[in-house]
Amino acid sequence: MTAAPIPSTHSPGRAPVPPIEDDDKSPAPAVTRAAAILTLLAEQGRPLGLTDIARTLGLAKSSTLNLCIALEQAHLVSKNELGYALGRKTVELGGAYVRGFDLIREFYRVCAESVVLQHELLQIAMLDGTSVLYLARHEGRAPLRLSATVGDRFPATVTAVGSVLLAELDPAAVRDRFQAAGSLPAWTENSVTTVDGLLAKLEATRERGYAVDDGETNAGVYGLAVLLPPKRPGSEPLALGASLMKASLSPGREELIVSELLAARDHLSSPGLIRP
Repeated sequence: MTAAPIPSTHSPGRAPVPPIEDDDKSPAPAVTRAAAILTLLAEQGRPLGLTDIARTLGLAKSSTLNLCIALEQAHLVSKNELGYALGRKTVELGGAYVRGFDLIREFYRVCAESVVLQHELLQIAMLDGTSVLYLARHEGRAPLRLSATVGDRFPATVTAVGSVLLAELDPAAVRDRFQAAGSLPAWTENSVTTVDGLLAKLEATRERGYAVDDGETNAGVYGLAVLLPPKRPGSEPLALGASLMKASLSPGREELIVSELLAARDHLSSPGLIRP
């Protein structure tokens, strides 16, 4: 029997890692187990001992040791007196992945040069199943500590970036994607928790031309997002979002920020940013 997973001390943007089940169905079980170890270390955000890793993932301690040794040799994990943690190679791989998106570096330049946007907390995210994965973040003048950072995953249903990406899908595809129990979590009392409610919100997003998160992710935080359409066939669409305190929304402020987000979208979507 597998013991209960160790409590997470990391960001709410990280999904808990369950024990590995039906690992014999994997075409490469060792790779599946190694990936689970890396995911667990990322979720915890602190070094873990061999026993903790094996117990949480439901693996034999001897197998876990062999996997950790191999990962350490590849610099994907490092070992110290506290246990195992992610290694420097994961930074290189993550950086290489983000560099594959041509507009990330330009995103930071656009944020810095915009008189309006340079003061706001801005993010770029992509859709991944029922979550959004954050790829870039500009801190702005007064960063929100509760907002997602690079590498975090938040439920797509409660975020503005998630809403604007889901609005591109057919309603039937949205229903299919969120049919599982627990796929619409309530992070606040404002969070949409039914598929019908989600579809209504997505229809409002299409009509409006941008998405709004009115305290669905964090009470008192107001999110706005626009779509960054794919620039190549087969590429993933992205979302550009802004997060701000609702109390700071003076009359006309939402319209001004949306206007600047749309201008940034037009620039970031220009063909000239595509690498040959």
